Amino acid sequence: MDVAGEEQLGLIRLKSMKKKVFIVPKIDRFGKCRSVRGFEKLNRIGEGTYGIVYRARDTKSDEIVALKKVRMAKEKDGIPISSLREITLLLRLRHPNIVELKEVVVGGHLESLFLVMSYCEQDLASLLENIQTPFSEAQVKCIILQLLRGLCYLHHNFIIHRDLKVSNLLMTDKGCVKIADFGLARRYGVPQQPMTPRVVTLWAVGCILAELLAHKPLLPGTSEIQQLDLIVQLLGTPNENIWPGFSNLPLIGQYSLRKQPYNNLKNKFTWLSEAGHRLLNLLFMYNPQRRAIAKDCLESSYFKEKPLPCEPDLMPTFPHHRNRRAAYQSESHSKRSKV
Repeated sequence: MDVAGEEQLGLIRLKSMKKKVFIVPKIDRFGKCRSVRGFEKLNRIGEGTYGIVYRARDTKSDEIVALKKVRMAKEKDGIPISSLREITLLLRLRHPNIVELKEVVVGGHLESLFLVMSYCEQDLASLLENIQTPFSEAQVKCIILQLLRGLCYLHHNFIIHRDLKVSNLLMTDKGCVKIADFGLARRYGVPQQPMTPRVVTLWAVGCILAELLAHKPLLPGTSEIQQLDLIVQLLGTPNENIWPGFSNLPLIGQYSLRKQPYNNLKNKFTWLSEAGHRLLNLLFMYNPQRRAIAKDCLESSYFKEKPLPCEPDLMPTFPHHRNRRAAYQSESHSKRSKV
């Protein structure tokens, strides 16, 4: 199909840094891309591998939004493939527990690109660092249930996130949890296409649940070897009985794992109920073929026993730590500037 034909069908063609061409829908409700000059930058709220995020005000609607500037490593080579994936996925996703991409706006030159997203006051990582009173078990259940609902929606649409961690979970001041940062997310299907190895965050939901329950990171390794050792200390040494095919893994002969015959989750969470331990063990199960999926986890009896999950709108509210820090920094500058 030629470019004219694509335009007639409402498609646009984007070039990635790897010279690949992506053809994505031109969303009619967005119309032409607006200029980023229509947004007033209020403060910087985050920075990651793939871009800088600002809290901003839409001068047309007066709405507060999150404005993510796409990081361009080599502007002349086009848009980073991670950003193209994030845009194409988020344009199709609409769920209460998934961050919403409202529109894409452009700067002063072709490669200056910004994502306008729904604004959330907090991320879980900053909350865990700053709150004086840890989340109660009822509040932890509320957070994890929302995370699992968002994951069920993603998996139903054949999308895996691959970078779940507390810093990528946002929370509004009404207690709504939203999964964010889809730079590593990928679609999957049959037959499965090869994906870039060694880019995923490991043990995602299990580690998030455990971190919220323990009020600190569960496996704070500083290297892959230390991380493996911490996993073995907690869950025991994997073997053919609990992980069929383990001895055939390609790198298993290069490492000598400590001999740890026991699972220590019960010793780590002595106060947790049997249902809670069953859920954690399902999430941490070595054998990927038997590990629980998000839909199964939603049906766990852990969420049906006392303390019951609290409702999102009953979650506690918190000072806006990020905005407070950014506002303090901006006092040294003159009037708020335009993006």
